[in-house]
Amino acid sequence: METLNYAALEASGYQGFLLKSAPEKVMQFGEGNFLRAFVDYWFDLANEKAGWNGKCVIIKPRNSRSKICQQLNDQQGLYTLYLRGIENGNRIDSRRVISSVSRCVNPYEEDGFRAMLELAVSDDLEYVASNTTEAGIVYDPSCQLDDKPCTSFPGKLAQVLYARWKAGKGGLVILSCELIDNNGKELLKCVNQHIDQWGLEPEFKAYVNETCTFCSTLVDRIVPGSIRDAAQIARLEEENGYSDPVAVVSEVFGVWNIEGPDWLEEKLPFKAAGLNCPVVPDVVPYKKRKVRILNGAHTGFVLGAYLGGYDIVRDCMHDDKVRGYMNKMLYEEVVPILPLAKEDAEGFAAAVQDRFNNPFIDHELLSISLNSTSKWRARNMPSLLEYVEAFGKLPVCLTMSFAAYIAFFSSDIQELTDAGLVCRRPKGNTYVCSDDRWALEFYYDHRNDTVEELVHAVMVSEQMWGQDLTKVPGFEAATVANLRKIREEGAIAAYASCL
Repeated sequence: METLNYAALEASGYQGFLLKSAPEKVMQFGEGNFLRAFVDYWFDLANEKAGWNGKCVIIKPRNSRSKICQQLNDQQGLYTLYLRGIENGNRIDSRRVISSVSRCVNPYEEDGFRAMLELAVSDDLEYVASNTTEAGIVYDPSCQLDDKPCTSFPGKLAQVLYARWKAGKGGLVILSCELIDNNGKELLKCVNQHIDQWGLEPEFKAYVNETCTFCSTLVDRIVPGSIRDAAQIARLEEENGYSDPVAVVSEVFGVWNIEGPDWLEEKLPFKAAGLNCPVVPDVVPYKKRKVRILNGAHTGFVLGAYLGGYDIVRDCMHDDKVRGYMNKMLYEEVVPILPLAKEDAEGFAAAVQDRFNNPFIDHELLSISLNSTSKWRARNMPSLLEYVEAFGKLPVCLTMSFAAYIAFFSSDIQELTDAGLVCRRPKGNTYVCSDDRWALEFYYDHRNDTVEELVHAVMVSEQMWGQDLTKVPGFEAATVANLRKIREEGAIAAYASCL
């Protein structure tokens, strides 16, 4: 069967909205499922409902083996988005072909680096959007201005903005979607560090800080990824009349809070398209609610649940022990320390269970486990530390989640490969841990440690946590006991012990 492209789509009889050609207005760092199911989808709706008439150019942020960039180019930027979930009590299962992407550029290739800088100086360019994971917004002093390209995302962005400033072009709006607090401010801080490091002109620094608009944003949509069931893929290909190896599945729910000046809400095409994208003066309370509750729930239970034999999120919600553990963590340990009205936070928490129980989405636990070190630090560690400060004791479930994190990365370690750290699950099959290379090497180097030695080494690693966690009263001893319980009795039993 022919792979998706405009000709194949026309031949299939597709009747949905399509925009074949438009100015390239967005430079997007990241080709992953989330950006394509959220940011590109929203710009696609803006084209249809608000006449925005723009395209997004995807920049590959890492020199990885991912084939998505080439696959998107082979498909003329087209891909299929399946929206599935419950909305206002109604089951929704819809298909939309996204046509807001024009092409994907790999800057690690000579022609690709040149193409990135050519786009940087385009008169049509208005926005930069990004989601390079929690580990993406970091200052890397090894990056140099003449790198082709810089390895880090902030380094690449500094190169892009410098080329644009030298060409005399106007400022850009930067929409950072990474799940860290103050993501836009942190990104700007990293770019400024590169400006100082490289000794660039004061006028350029003023351009970056005064003419460009760096926005901290909050994104909220569960995107489990691609469809992997062969029978389902075959059925959809037959129904659609084309194959699409980069199709993506998303829940229906979506909100994008953007922190910015008043004029930005009118400039962005989303309000005119009727989308849930408010521009607010301070995104921090909303981000904290979402990261601590929704994302914190994911990172808090999925690693142990995977070791306990589960593979997808929905099935975990059908286990009283796992669901009870998650809800106790949210309602008794996270909600009480959030800077929002209790009713607001509890209402958001109540929606989480329904979203996780989406009957249409097989959200794989292993896909959520990607970069769990930085995720636990950003999503769960602040809640644990703030709970200790507020109540003078350890939160039982959040404390257990840290032990589950260590257990996931140390479960009968087999080998360290280019693909990641290969561990063995209690039920016998192997799995691959994907994280920063230094983190994987750390666990491999400590594979023969005793429980006490491993826990201590993890907790004193400031590279992991930015501090020495053994200084939290009772945390080390509790983690040793919890890790033993997980290894001896199983993760589900360990979760049940928290109830």
